[in-house]
Amino acid sequence: MPRNRGKIRAALVFAVLAIVAITQAASSSELYSLPGAERLIERRIHAAHADVAVFFHPVDRGPEWSDNPDETFHAASTMKIPVMIELFHQAQQGKLALEDPLLIHNEFYSLVDGSPFRLEPANDFEPELYKSEGQTRTLRQLCELMITMSSNLAANLLIKKLGVENIRATVHSLGADGMNVLRGVEDSKAYRAGINNTTTARGLQILLTVIAEGRAVDPAASREMVEILKRQHFNEGIPSGLDPGTPVAHKTGKLKAEHHDAAIVYAPRPFVLVILISGITDAKDSSALMGDITGALRRATQ
Repeated sequence: MPRNRGKIRAALVFAVLAIVAITQAASSSELYSLPGAERLIERRIHAAHADVAVFFHPVDRGPEWSDNPDETFHAASTMKIPVMIELFHQAQQGKLALEDPLLIHNEFYSLVDGSPFRLEPANDFEPELYKSEGQTRTLRQLCELMITMSSNLAANLLIKKLGVENIRATVHSLGADGMNVLRGVEDSKAYRAGINNTTTARGLQILLTVIAEGRAVDPAASREMVEILKRQHFNEGIPSGLDPGTPVAHKTGKLKAEHHDAAIVYAPRPFVLVILISGITDAKDSSALMGDITGALRRATQ
């Protein structure tokens, strides 16, 4: 009888060890494979009760993955990426130079009826530029503020200088029609009328991919745009899910319940990642969601 109990005990131990091994293998599969990461991300998005779009695109053209890639979102400040591209495009064409000065002013005109409006420094992440009305800044300096500090005033000044139709034409030429730029920012009448800049995850992915591959204007301009994007001051989203020190060239967008991040991640295997979120009002929660999505994809693909 004792011998039988010993056999039973050994069988039970073997069964437990087998279950643990299977569980660990399943966990490893989810952590270290793209299909596993997809399942984890889908569960995380479902738990967040938000509208989310994701586009993951390896720069080396490995397997990509997306979720709701063509759903339209308010672009928020991600629309500043095509403004930057158009600035470098017009510089290449000789229409302007990046060192050209531009007068700082704070009067713009609504797309709805042409009525004037001013931007409020309190609504801007970069309020210092407002103190420079009547002075000049170079186009390069304004681009830096627009991207790294998400300056609304710098963005509107550049959009007025470059022309919305020119920005739209360049976006179209790059095949990124999911990004739809209609106007500058803080046009309250247009916002209330539903006339807004919009984007899809696919549209932003295309724009960042052409920058990453050196095809946005030309290789030199693309490299300079990457360096500007790397100096981004707001790093609570996609960078939070990466190994410390990983270089990230990215642009964020935040507006009420909209929170986006679009990045070129210079991991051992570089990739473009776009995450668009609508419906989460607390930025800490949306940032945590971005970090979890990024971490799952990083573990699965590096």
